[in-house]
Amino acid sequence: MDSQARSLAKAVSYRVLRSAVTALIVLLFSGSLKISLGVGALDMLSKIALYFLHERLWNYIPYGRPKPPEYEI
Repeated sequence: MDSQARSLAKAVSYRVLRSAVTALIVLLFSGSLKISLGVGALDMLSKIALYFLHERLWNYIPYGRPKPPEYEI
């Protein structure tokens, strides 16, 4: 199971990259740096929170994990 700190670091690194892409797309369509940075910041903060929660919830789902042996000598 990943630690909470690792889940948060993964969420932040992923979102920084993806939010930069979102901000660039908004800049290309709107021509406004202020709007694109605002949208990028809101996108990053909301999706970091959602990704972190998603990661933590998946730690409680056994799907795809190997089952530990019932008995081991």
